[in-house]
Amino acid sequence: QVQLVESGGGLVQAGGSLRLACAASGRTSSNLHMGWFRQTPGKEREFVAAITWGGFTTVYADSVKGRFTIFRDNAENTLHLQMNSLKPEDTAVYYCAADMRWAVITRSTGACDFWGQGTQVTVSS
Repeated sequence: QVQLVESGGGLVQAGGSLRLACAASGRTSSNLHMGWFRQTPGKEREFVAAITWGGFTTVYADSVKGRFTIFRDNAENTLHLQMNSLKPEDTAVYYCAADMRWAVITRSTGACDFWGQGTQVTVSS
């Protein structure tokens, strides 16, 4: 089992920045790809970004490309999402996820094996 705990959410004005963190514990020696997803009430969960277990490949949703950066520190078992130039439409609960299947972690409908509890990001206009 792997436990994921997100932090770093909050309230920020449009154009501002936030950095989310996801601390992993448990069977972190597994070669797990990791990703970020987000969801707002009444909407489907949306894929945001993913990174391979070695950190060499990243993928982003078109809506965040060029503004968000995903990176990981395997020595610290931590995943990050640097969010710049935030927009009101980025407001959502952000979830960290982990899975050994790249095709799953990069899909909005992916049933990832491990999920965090989520952290709220609110961007005011």
